[in-house]
Amino acid sequence: MSARSYGVLSTYSPTQCGLATFTGALVDALTAPGEIDYVPVDFGRRPTVGVVAVVDGPDPTPPPEVAHQWERSDHRGAAAAAIALNRFDIAIIQHEYGIYSGRDGVDILEIVRALRVPAIVVLHTVLVTPTPQQRMILEQLACNCAAVVTMTNTARRRLIDHYAVDPAKVRVIPHGAADNRSGQSGDQHQPISRTPVILTWGLLGEGKGIEWGIDAMAHIADLRPAAQYRVVGQTHPRVHARHGESYRTGLVERAQRRGVANAVHFDARYLSNVELYRLIRQADVVLLPYDSREQVTSGVLIEAVAAGKPVISTAFPHAEELLSSGAGLLVDRESPTDIAAALRRVITEPGLAARMGAEAKRIAPELLWTSVGRKYRDLAAETLRTDMRLATA
Repeated sequence: MSARSYGVLSTYSPTQCGLATFTGALVDALTAPGEIDYVPVDFGRRPTVGVVAVVDGPDPTPPPEVAHQWERSDHRGAAAAAIALNRFDIAIIQHEYGIYSGRDGVDILEIVRALRVPAIVVLHTVLVTPTPQQRMILEQLACNCAAVVTMTNTARRRLIDHYAVDPAKVRVIPHGAADNRSGQSGDQHQPISRTPVILTWGLLGEGKGIEWGIDAMAHIADLRPAAQYRVVGQTHPRVHARHGESYRTGLVERAQRRGVANAVHFDARYLSNVELYRLIRQADVVLLPYDSREQVTSGVLIEAVAAGKPVISTAFPHAEELLSSGAGLLVDRESPTDIAAALRRVITEPGLAARMGAEAKRIAPELLWTSVGRKYRDLAAETLRTDMRLATA
């Protein structure tokens, strides 16, 4: 049995966060031409997808695919969100700590317990050392949902090894990326001869490690032509609400102190997909200097590899897994010298960037949203078949 309708619970546009971006792309993948249509449509005739959006305040003109808005401050909001999700054949729940109301987002459990349709929960974070509350939430989600999705094998192993979950429920489906592959130009066996462009993008905040990338630029200032480092993305809205632009201001001052202000360029806009993909295509190498040791999912990493770009990344779990076949180089955290050495290699070593890019392009097809959307549809169909068998047993 294939799903005729999908209800997706998550933050959503116009909210600006990684979860909302992911959900928008997933909805687009599920509603690709020839697949299914946005809600509202006739439930009796054609498949539909609708979003139950988690919001701080109601949007008076939400996107047409938003079927319901759950205000975090509404004490009856979880019950109303469950009623909305029960209108669909199957629910797809995005989980990240801090998205839902209650301590550690505990109110999500009220929803899954009230569902009358099978649910798939997508885990964006799997902590090795959670608090007792965080552990309880994840284990209860896994217990109450028919299927659990992690986006990497690393996250799956963590979940099975450190939590009381049924391994048979856990599936690995990659994050998903737009098809932004481009051909290589020039002699791929020669070092980069034009101005090398290094790119980091995403919502800005502490822990992104941009300071180490800036310091690394001082170590490669002797390269000719001089490399340029682009840092693209606005400050995360929640970070901005608490601290304003203090992190970005500190980074600008750091570039000045290191003598690389002319080589480090900040773009504080939240770019459209078209603008962002243009920047990615122009980049010679993508740098992810993150401080995290826990990150099992990175949308930026997936997008970079899917675009066929060489990647230099600190060794967080997702990077260790995805780059292991040669699409990137891993460096130590908080180590400008390590980052600089890797950048120097990619920019100057004959053939290295081309080999990394070729390996990225080899593994890209399974990361594209067309493939990922198909895997979610297949999992939903399998989940519904199993649910029917249990109902008739």
